Amino acid sequence: MTSQHSEFDSLVPGRPLERPFSRRDFIATTAGVGFALATQPIMAQTAIHTDSAGLVAGRVKVPSALGEVEAYQARPAGQERLPVILVVSEIFGVHEYIADVCRRLAKLGYLAIAPEVFARQGDPRQIASVAEILEKITARTPDAQVLADLDACAAWAFQNGGDPGRLGITGFCYGGRITWLYSAYRPSLRAGVAWYGRLEGAITPQTPRHPLDVADDLKAPVLGLYGGLDTGIPLESVEKMETVLQAAAAPAARESRIVLYDQAPHAFHADYRPSYRKEDAEDGWKRMLAWFRQHGL
Repeated sequence: MTSQHSEFDSLVPGRPLERPFSRRDFIATTAGVGFALATQPIMAQTAIHTDSAGLVAGRVKVPSALGEVEAYQARPAGQERLPVILVVSEIFGVHEYIADVCRRLAKLGYLAIAPEVFARQGDPRQIASVAEILEKITARTPDAQVLADLDACAAWAFQNGGDPGRLGITGFCYGGRITWLYSAYRPSLRAGVAWYGRLEGAITPQTPRHPLDVADDLKAPVLGLYGGLDTGIPLESVEKMETVLQAAAAPAARESRIVLYDQAPHAFHADYRPSYRKEDAEDGWKRMLAWFRQHGL
């Protein structure tokens, strides 16, 4: 769809290898992308590692309307017109877990790209305290900046093997919230999958709207994957979102769905953390892929 490509022109001139991380894998990986300090110690015995065989993968510099942004991208080597998936990180930035998610998607035929959305505020990967990340980086990162950088990454992807008519997004925790926002912002988006993204919160200059505020503005249907034992996202908030979606005028909102995993905590897909729930994570991954296929990705 050429009209979908043109809206980005102004911004830029199988299956994962699922095996436990060995110590050798861990050392090799941390020498590249690495895990964020605040996530230590890593559960190396369960963390999934996906190799880059057959892929073009690594960090790239992406021109953005707000200045250059760094991103991690992975795509099948030698292929063109690939469906593009934007991957939005947790508060920890693009560390090894997010890079691995990109490689998992690339193994399945996608061009996956994850921007360092916090880079202008600092590097959360180098901060050992979650509270400090939230105070000094996350709270100071404007949603508008993140959306612009996602647009820039989409434009870069379209110029590097991606199909401008097939754009999707997924994100985890912080990235789950952004997935909802981007799905209400970008008209050419095909579909979004939000993993346990916060649905409501304080209104600030950096975060003027939240997913509940934009539900009736959705331009692409979103699949929300949430944990019933998530202490940071109350069930009442999830239920409120379901009610708003069902009553919305926007077709994409009414098409959106929420899946609740009753016994899952927050971050149940994060295979490198104690919160990981293998069965729920694998079911959510299958649902994500089915959702993307259903919507032409």
